[in-house]
Amino acid sequence: MRATGIVRRIDELGRVVIPKEIRRTLRIREGDPLEIYTDRDGEVILKKYSPIGEISAFAKDYTESLFRSMGHIACICDRDMVVAASGVPRKELWDKPISRELESAIQGRVSLTLNRSGGGKPIAITNEEEAASYTAQVFSPIIADGEPIGGVLLVSRENGAEMGDAELKVAETTANIVGRQMEQ
Repeated sequence: MRATGIVRRIDELGRVVIPKEIRRTLRIREGDPLEIYTDRDGEVILKKYSPIGEISAFAKDYTESLFRSMGHIACICDRDMVVAASGVPRKELWDKPISRELESAIQGRVSLTLNRSGGGKPIAITNEEEAASYTAQVFSPIIADGEPIGGVLLVSRENGAEMGDAELKVAETTANIVGRQMEQ
């Protein structure tokens, strides 16, 4: 565990303020759910809660099916990280923090089709990669209970690849299914 040097007191209602610097670094926003754990040493651990993370096995199966049927890299992410990815080595995308551009796309609640050959500029999925490696991309946000909670992406690295209405409909359908799954 990393020390921050910041000390906070519990108020009369049992609340503790998480410092702004830590919230910004960990991308904790107002209204974000946090899980509370205790360990054997008596430490209290706060962890960002990911509803999509709860269905990661389902998400992995879904991305694997998308990859097999569409032939494109398939990803499902929550608002913070890639939860499942198929068509690339696991370590390349899985459990990596998503890029600010992807986070904005999720918040924007808009489906996107981006083809480099048509002048579109694909967005990076994670902070650790270059969007320049993608030639085509579709994105659809996952909405559950009226809130954007993640997204579905299909991406290609093949020269001249283009994505169109079919790929967009598949991504939107997948996002709707995952969103409904989260509402149950």
